[in-house]
Amino acid sequence: MTANAQPEGTATPEPVDDPRALTGPPASEPSDASTPTAEPSDVPGTPSGGPEAPGGPRSPVPLVAARGLALRGARGWAYRDVDLALPEGGLAVVSGEAGSGRTSLLLTLAGRMRPTSGEVTVAGRSAPAAIQRVAAIGETEGVNELDDALTVAEHVFERRHLRAGLLPRRRAKRSDEVAAALAPVGLDVDPDTPTGDLGPRDRHLLGAALALLDRPRLLVLDDVDRGMRGDHQREMWACLRALTRQAEVTIIASCVDGAAAADLADVEVAL
Repeated sequence: MTANAQPEGTATPEPVDDPRALTGPPASEPSDASTPTAEPSDVPGTPSGGPEAPGGPRSPVPLVAARGLALRGARGWAYRDVDLALPEGGLAVVSGEAGSGRTSLLLTLAGRMRPTSGEVTVAGRSAPAAIQRVAAIGETEGVNELDDALTVAEHVFERRHLRAGLLPRRRAKRSDEVAAALAPVGLDVDPDTPTGDLGPRDRHLLGAALALLDRPRLLVLDDVDRGMRGDHQREMWACLRALTRQAEVTIIASCVDGAAAADLADVEVAL
């Protein structure tokens, strides 16, 4: 099912460590047009009426919920009228051409950008700083790109230890930690492989594995179909579907065409 938005421009995503990504433009109404009314979501699990009859099925509370979400940047609206209700353990696809606001929407849902209008909650949290504590992002161009010169193992060590000022002393322990980090995403590569030598699929999975080291409840992944043929795109979405179960994580991923995720994703937001 698809929640349609109305992009009217693009906004440049702010880096994760840029304070402007958390403050963003103040919420305001456009002066030259009235704000469009968001259509009710038709996503399963979204309450659409009164309470269920006693003893009947109950709609789960979404882990991620957005209503009337919109972001306006210096060059116009990045996205508008986005509604989303995604249960815990679900998989959502955000589809749209380049410049449609996909990255900006993902960063908003992960608490890295503040929307101009609308509401978003993740695990009951609505403040961007609070959402960041439960949401992690995979490799995102212009935000947290992987270093092509570092090996897979070096990326894992950097993520796990350098922030804490610690490094494992024994090589055996280092190998075990790399294997443990890559296992949830099913990435089977030589740890000494330079990241720049990885194919598109393996690079995406490495970004996901690094993000999962933060033990998030929500994982957002950008451009997961980049550089892949149609059959490989389908395999990638199958990997993400399995990852929601194996890592017990909710995933929102973006792509150009959501067709490859058919019958795998629970929700599609088309921009």
